[in-house]
Amino acid sequence: MSNSVLDQIVAAHRRAAATDTRPLRELERSALGGPPLRAFRLELRGGLQQIGVQTQAFGVIAEIKRRSPSKGDLALDLVPAVLAKAYADGGANCLSVLTDFHFFGGSPDDLAAARAACDLPVLRKDFTVCEADVYDSRAMGADAVLLIVAALTTAELSAFRLLAADLDMAALVEVHDESELEQALAAGADMVGVNQRDLRTFEVDTRRAERLAAVIPPGVIKVAESGIAGRAEVARLADCGYDAVLVGESLVTAADPAAAVRMLKGAR
Repeated sequence: MSNSVLDQIVAAHRRAAATDTRPLRELERSALGGPPLRAFRLELRGGLQQIGVQTQAFGVIAEIKRRSPSKGDLALDLVPAVLAKAYADGGANCLSVLTDFHFFGGSPDDLAAARAACDLPVLRKDFTVCEADVYDSRAMGADAVLLIVAALTTAELSAFRLLAADLDMAALVEVHDESELEQALAAGADMVGVNQRDLRTFEVDTRRAERLAAVIPPGVIKVAESGIAGRAEVARLADCGYDAVLVGESLVTAADPAAAVRMLKGAR
């Protein structure tokens, strides 16, 4: 039986969800009372066109996280508002904010602070395992949620994506292989993230992104995740057909995060 870090994280979130007795109607009211939404998917798509076809502008989702299970401590003393503003100054299209505390050192307060510091749409980067997670994401100010196919049943994936859509939120559906991509598309995903890092082994396989890009249908926004640090990598992914990259480690550890984002944006 698998007992990977992904399994441990998901199990921890499912245990927490099992003890949550808040009525869904109450959560829905809180969600609908959240701050006005910013168009995550539209902003990302707009970022591909803002400079013009000739320059082939590339979308960047800049991530805020203090640590990760694969790399350990990254930037424990980061200030979400300061980092978010730097990312925005560098030309990032969207933010991704980790809100898991135990494994990543994040919190909902990090998301709220980052969102308040700039005008960028924000993805809540966490392990969505129940309806309450989707409602909470909207209530705390997230404009998009992450749905990891490997962490969900087929029914959960479809239900959570539909709930996000009902709340006018975007959903980044993360996959690792062809089978998961099929599930994502069957659930109606219009934005797919291909994680080059296997969350069970933590190994990065850049060929995975190349392979899956070829079978993601036109019209679906393609986002490459993990193991992305420089111009050459971004250019390679753009050549494969990706619309954007989600980058965390190399940005939170950069001496000048704004310049690091500008470097990624100028890779094509």
